[in-house]
Amino acid sequence: MSLSPASARLEALKAEIRALAPVGRGEGASLGFDLPEIDSRLAGGGLARAALHEVAGETVAIGDDAAATLFVAGLAARAAAAPVLWIMARPDLFAPGLAGAGLPAGRLIQIEAGRDADALAVMEDALRHGGAAAVVGEVTRIGMTATRRLQLAAEEGGALALLLRRWRRAAEDPLAEPSAAVTRWRIGCAPSVPLPVPGVGRACWRVALARQRGGAPHSWIVEGCDAQGRLARPAEPRDRSAAPLDDAARRAA
Repeated sequence: MSLSPASARLEALKAEIRALAPVGRGEGASLGFDLPEIDSRLAGGGLARAALHEVAGETVAIGDDAAATLFVAGLAARAAAAPVLWIMARPDLFAPGLAGAGLPAGRLIQIEAGRDADALAVMEDALRHGGAAAVVGEVTRIGMTATRRLQLAAEEGGALALLLRRWRRAAEDPLAEPSAAVTRWRIGCAPSVPLPVPGVGRACWRVALARQRGGAPHSWIVEGCDAQGRLARPAEPRDRSAAPLDDAARRAA
């Protein structure tokens, strides 16, 4: 029986992933940030690799959305030296920006899904296949059942599942709905550390762990991803670990 165009394309992508590089299974059960301030607060000492993690911008502002995108790119880049599958809502990824966060175009396979339902279907299939270092899916709305399916698919395939939640409008918080994700994150822009000379410093982000299984919420101020996908602490510590979560974060937790 002949395959539909969509199925044929998915099979071709699987073959492309297999040809590029296999994913090693001995890299450890978690992906650390290499920042003791963050890793010590995570229940497993890092992000569980074979699990679903959700990330959203702190607000509907485009700067926060971009920060969340680069945060996801950095995580995906460090997952393993294998391809990353990125399922887009629309073709608006900025390749130089992703490369600056450690994810060059040569490691990236992009699929434009359009509808949330299509993006979730492709993401689940790709996770079960297990050939990618990480699978990123961009969606706006997703129910508990769908996140459970993605979590099970990540466990089955052993890949890092990253769900990038896009804001639909200012009144609809992407993380307000319940989810089966192991961790849920909010990323926002923060002022850069002043330089001793005129110029633009490294971007700083507010990174909030809104919810995690087996652990408490927390938040930090960090410098954004470098060319290896790694975060750093600002030269002048401005840890906001004790900052209270807003109402939406409490609902997400």
